[in-house]
Amino acid sequence: MKQTHVVIIGAGPAGLTAAYELLRQPEAYRVTILEEDTRIGGISKTVAHGGNRIDIGGHRFFSKDDRVTAWWENMLPMQGHPAFDERVLSRAARLTPGGPDPETEDRVMLNRQRVSRIYFDGNFYDYPISLNWPTIRNMGFITTLRAGFSYLFACVHKLPETSLENFYINRFGKVLYGMFFESYTEKLWGRHPSVISADWGAQRVKGLSILALLKNILGRMLPASKRTVETSLIEEFAYPKFGPGQLWETVCNEVCARGGEALFGKKVTSFSCDQNKIQAVNCGDESFSCDLVLSSMPLCSLVNGLPDAPETIRQIASGLPYRDFVTVGLLVDRLKIINTTGKKTLGNIVPDCWIYVQDRSVKLGRVQIFNNWSPYMVKDPLNTVWIGLEYFCAEGDSFWSMSEEACVCFAVEELVRIGIISAETAILDSCRERVQKAYPAYFDTYDQIDALKAYLDTVENLYCIGRNGQHRYNNMDHSMATAFEAVENIQTGKPGRENVWSVNTEQSYHEKKS
Repeated sequence: MKQTHVVIIGAGPAGLTAAYELLRQPEAYRVTILEEDTRIGGISKTVAHGGNRIDIGGHRFFSKDDRVTAWWENMLPMQGHPAFDERVLSRAARLTPGGPDPETEDRVMLNRQRVSRIYFDGNFYDYPISLNWPTIRNMGFITTLRAGFSYLFACVHKLPETSLENFYINRFGKVLYGMFFESYTEKLWGRHPSVISADWGAQRVKGLSILALLKNILGRMLPASKRTVETSLIEEFAYPKFGPGQLWETVCNEVCARGGEALFGKKVTSFSCDQNKIQAVNCGDESFSCDLVLSSMPLCSLVNGLPDAPETIRQIASGLPYRDFVTVGLLVDRLKIINTTGKKTLGNIVPDCWIYVQDRSVKLGRVQIFNNWSPYMVKDPLNTVWIGLEYFCAEGDSFWSMSEEACVCFAVEELVRIGIISAETAILDSCRERVQKAYPAYFDTYDQIDALKAYLDTVENLYCIGRNGQHRYNNMDHSMATAFEAVENIQTGKPGRENVWSVNTEQSYHEKKS
C-alpha cells in the first residue's frame, strides 16, 4: 500500500498530536514535521536555565474533552505517590493507584492545586473575583457598594456586545470592570477593550460573571455528582513533573519511534502548488513533496507562501494582529509578599501558581511562581524561589528590543515598586525568553477572517490547526482537538473543514463540565 506523505508545519501541541494520531497507522502515513525553532513544544515548551525550568505562559492541564485527558494520561501517567513538596509538608495529595512515584520516575503527571489571584493596589483578590469577606475588606465598604449598584445597573441596562469592554461591563458592572479587567486587558492586547472584538471574551471568559460566581459558590454545597463548574473556576489540574515541554518532548520521541521524522530549524518560506493542491512545502532551497499539509504556522505567513492567493486574501492575512511575549526568569532568595492563606507551601511562600498584576503603574502582566507548579521545576525549592515575570509587547518595540540585562533590571525595579520583592532581595540568577506571535489578536482585519478561512478551504489538501494555524486564542487542549478533528477527516475521507475550524467556538464546548 502506498503511504500518504503528510507534511506537518510546527512541532507544537497541534502538530505533534496530529503526527502521533496519524502514526497509529504507520503503514498508511509517512509523516514529516517541519519546525522553525530548535526546541519542541511551540509556546508550550519548557525552557531550562541553570538547573531551573520556565513554563512559557503557564499551562494548566485540564480539559472538558475526554479524548484529550486520556491522551495526556497515556503519555504521562498520573502520580501514584506523593511529590517532593507533599512529602516534606505532609500535604494531602490525590493519588492514582498503581501510578508512578515522582520521586523515582520522570514520566509522570502531578495533581496540583490551582491558586491564582489578582494583585491590585498592594492587596490580593481571588481570581476570578469572588464575593467574600477578604474582597469586601480590601475594596472597602464604599467601593463595594459602588460595585454592587454598578452590577445591578448592568443587569438591567445591557449594552450591545460590540466590544470586549461592553462584554465585561454586562457581566461585572462598570466598577469591577475598571478595577479588574480594563488595565490587564489593555496590557495584554496593547489596545483598549473598547476597540477589541467581544469574540475574545466569548472564547475565554464566556462562562464567567457575577451570577456564575454565585452559582459556583452554591454549587459547592451540592453532591459532587450534581455539580456544574465553569472551566475558569476549576481548582485542580494535572501538570507534568518537568513542565509542559516534557509532554511534547515525550510525544516527539514517540512520533520518531513510530517512523515519523521531526526536522528542526526548518522555516517554511513558500509552497509549490498545482491548481488547488499543494505539491511541495519549501524551506528556502529545500523542498518537501507532500500529499497532505497540516499547518500550524501563522496565517499571515501561510498565505504569503501560497503563490495563487488573491490580493484581497493577502491583505486580510497580513493585517491579522498578534501580541508577542517576554518572560523574565528570576531566582530569588525570598519574596516580600506573605502567605496568609493557610495553605502549606515549601518555605511558606505564597501558594499562587500565577498572580495577575492589575497595577497601572507597571508594565508587568503576570507573575508565575514555578515552585508551586512543580517542585521539580526548581533546582533548590527549599531555599530559593524561581519566578517568571510575563510581559506583553510587540516584536520590535522598545521593550522587545531591550538588552537582556536592561530587561532584567526593569523587571526587578517593577517588582520592588509594587512590593512583591524588597530592594534587599538577593537576585541569584536571571534570564529572558522572547516568544513571537504568542497571542493571536481580535482586531484590525480579524472581522474578515471568515473570507480568509473560506479561501483556505479551497486548497484541497490543506488543514489549518492549532492556535496560530487558526488565528484563535486556543488553550492547549483546543489546539489538540483541532488536530484530532483534522486527522479524523483525513482517515475517514470526510469532506470539508467545518469541524476543524469550529473547535472552541461552540458554547457547549467551553462553558461547562459536569
